[in-house]
Formats: sequence, structure tokens, C-alpha cells
Amino acid sequence: MKLIRQGKVKDVYEVSAHSLEFVFSDKISVFDKIIPSLIPHKGETLCRSSAFWFQVVRSCGIKSHFRELIPPNRMRVQKVDILEYAKINRKSTNYLIPLEVISRHYVAGSLWDRIRNGEIKPVKLGFKATKEVKYGDKLPEPFLEFTTKLERVDRFLTKREAVKIAGLSASEYDSIVDAALRIDEKIAEEVEKRDLIHVDGKKEYAFDEERKLMIVDTFGTADEDRWWDWESFSKGQFTELSKENVRQHYRQLGYYDRLMEARKMGKAEPKIPSLPETKIKEISELYIDMFERITGESYR
Repeated sequence: MKLIRQGKVKDVYEVSAHSLEFVFSDKISVFDKIIPSLIPHKGETLCRSSAFWFQVVRSCGIKSHFRELIPPNRMRVQKVDILEYAKINRKSTNYLIPLEVISRHYVAGSLWDRIRNGEIKPVKLGFKATKEVKYGDKLPEPFLEFTTKLERVDRFLTKREAVKIAGLSASEYDSIVDAALRIDEKIAEEVEKRDLIHVDGKKEYAFDEERKLMIVDTFGTADEDRWWDWESFSKGQFTELSKENVRQHYRQLGYYDRLMEARKMGKAEPKIPSLPETKIKEISELYIDMFERITGESYR
């Protein structure tokens, strides 16, 4: 096999002209920065969680690029082309749609940041204009956003920008939105059995050789999605059961603020520090626990 791409957390190998193999590593990244620490068991839990969801969506009639799970941390998938924006048009086939779709169901994370600084008003989220939005509020309806996928740092896109750079028709754009909502309905239904709340998550798509939509990469894991414990939530507490736990660690250190300031000013970005050993152990145990709660399967 030929290594064709090293991502932040997984490596991609070319198996054949039509097949790729993902190798999920124990690396971890936040804010588009790779942390110089490894999280034991992370790669395997993400790989197996992803395989679980691909089989779930298949039962719902949603196509994916998933082909085969190769335990413990490898996955075979259908190969699609990665095209530059200028080479994408409405006749292009078998290519990665260069967008990330973020679907939010509760006020949390960067959405909360943007609400607090006035960037997003309550009415945009479906609330009344006079609503005092609080962290953890359930949104009246799912709030979907599109960002870039292939740029060095993700940026939010308007519908017009997303349609243009991805070579989409209006109906194809609507199909992506519909697929994201249908998948999230299934995720919420599944994890509710194990007292989890699906807060938000991101998804990626591609077109196959006949320009039929299929979900690709990974989703529904402790990396791509945010989860809260239902019992804690019912008591007004927000127990972060995802990579958000790590993001909060760097926010508390002040690293996030320094990084955002550097990006805003166009300055050199500060290096992200390693995680302490106690935090590494805590996060490793979190990933194992979340695999079991998300899938209902035993890790061992």
C-alpha cells in the first residue's frame, strides 16, 4: 500500500485505484493544532465507532464510502478524488465535496462564543429576539452551518459560497442538509438508550461515480461530535464526554485565547503544549467509555 496522506489523526493509504485504507492513530488535535501527546486506545475506539455508525446509516438507506473494518484500527473505504475548487463543476463525479457540515442541537462550544460576542443573534437560531440565550439551551430547531474542508484553517461559508466552491445545485445542497438531519435523528435515537445527549457534530460528503451523495470520512465519534451525560444535564451540569474536554483544558490554560489573537493579528501561532500524564490517562479512559456508550458494545 502507498501512503498518500497524513492527516491530523489518521493516515490514508491507497490500496487500489478504487479503494483506500484509513489507519486511525492515537494522535489528537484541537483548534487545527496537533497536540504533542498520544492518547492510548483513541485510534481503535474512533475506528470502531465510525464503523458502527456506517452500518447504522446503511440500514436507513443512506449511502457511505465504508467497505470493511480491519480490527483494531483500520478501515477500507471507497476512493474518491480530491479536486481543487476551480476543477469542480456540476458534472464532476467521484469527488470529495470540500465542505464540512456542522449540525448543532444545543448551545455550546464556538456557537456559545459567537452568541456572547454578538456575532449570532437569537433569532438566527430560531429563538425570539428577546430571548436571553444561555449555555446548554436546546435549540428550537437544528442549526446547520457549512465550513471549508480543504483549507489550512476552516472558515464559515454562506450558502452561496458553499454551493459555488463545491459545485452543487440547489437540490444537492438541500440533499446534504436533509441527510445530516436524518443521520442526527438516528444518532439521537440510538444514544438516548444509554443516557447520552448528542449536542452537535460534523459530517463530510462525496459524490460517487454516478454523482450520488454518500457520507464519508468519520462521524458520530468522541472526536467529531459533542456529547453530554443526560443525568448530569438534568441537574443543570454539563459533563463534556468528547474531545471538548481537551479543548476546555487548553482554554483554561489560556492557550486558546493566545492562538486566536495570533491568528487575528496574522502573527506566528504559539506552539501547543503537551498534555500532562494525568490528563492523558483521563482522556484515554474517556474515549474507551464513550465508545461503549455510543455503540452499546464492549471495548474488550
